[in-house]
Amino acid sequence: MLILGIDTSCDDTSAAVVEDGFRILSNIVSGQEEIHAKYGGIVPELASRQHIEMIAPVVDEALKTAGVTLDDLGAVAVCFAPGLIGSLLVGCSFAKALAYARNIPLVAVNHLEGHLLSPFLQSPQPEFPFLSLIVSGGHTSLYAAEDFGRYTELGRTRDDAAGEAYDKVSKMLGCGYPGGPIIDLLAAGGNPVAIDFPRAYLPESLDFSFSGLKTAVLNYIRSRGPRANGERRLPELPEPMMADIAASFQKAVVDVLIRKTQWAVEQKGIKRVALAGGVAANRGLRKRMQEMGDEHGVQVFVPPVSLCTDNAAMIAAAGYHRALKKEFSGPDLNPRAHLPLG
Repeated sequence: MLILGIDTSCDDTSAAVVEDGFRILSNIVSGQEEIHAKYGGIVPELASRQHIEMIAPVVDEALKTAGVTLDDLGAVAVCFAPGLIGSLLVGCSFAKALAYARNIPLVAVNHLEGHLLSPFLQSPQPEFPFLSLIVSGGHTSLYAAEDFGRYTELGRTRDDAAGEAYDKVSKMLGCGYPGGPIIDLLAAGGNPVAIDFPRAYLPESLDFSFSGLKTAVLNYIRSRGPRANGERRLPELPEPMMADIAASFQKAVVDVLIRKTQWAVEQKGIKRVALAGGVAANRGLRKRMQEMGDEHGVQVFVPPVSLCTDNAAMIAAAGYHRALKKEFSGPDLNPRAHLPLG
């Protein structure tokens, strides 16, 4: 079965064709980093307008690259939640119109399920049950996956997502957007134990919290700046100090993510862990997760970087399993900005 996947949940316009839920025939992504970089973050109105401009050519390119036509499709899978509501509206409207006009079944996919199932687009694939740590700009969550469509949330962030904290720390350092790759690169040249930033382990649960860490970084940077009207200004820091801040911040984030995942392994007795989401592209996190797996006898599954960030291949993969169960949607499908998985 060939599935056309469409994802416009945030600022990337993506379309992909996936065969039988695991073989990628095409995966086209049109990014918007240049548009939003000048604002230091995503501007929802600009994102949705760019989706309107790019959705048709991106879908055409996905079909052309895969060497298929609309007549070959078994279903159209579209991300309908969670995400920026204006962006989601573009993808959902396009997918509904396409499915209706060509009489193709329509499948609604939760963006988080797409991330959770992204490891199935590589080899080897995880076996059920497995634990999934989804870390991105909008989400930081731990799930137990028992089967396709059967997921239990074990923990989530109580405030900032890890990726959001990366973006904000990058902005504090004057390094721009998106912050994840910038901080990761800076951290490679810094000392991760130079600054003892706090870690909110919240030992009573598997939840996460990164707002305190973000504030601690801000206070540290301000403490190095001159006073103006009784307040500290954000200073221009020398590059070695910026590298140390980035490395120490990243270590604090990764320490919490790894510790929580290890606790989940111990509590659930599940020796398989999948890492997903945009922050899963972070080299420090990937390395530490594999080290945790080697130390505790846990199989670790990490998708390639191209499948960690938002993409339509993961939406098509998740849509395939819903299509097998005949879980189809109609023209009344509406996007939702917030929708927990499971």
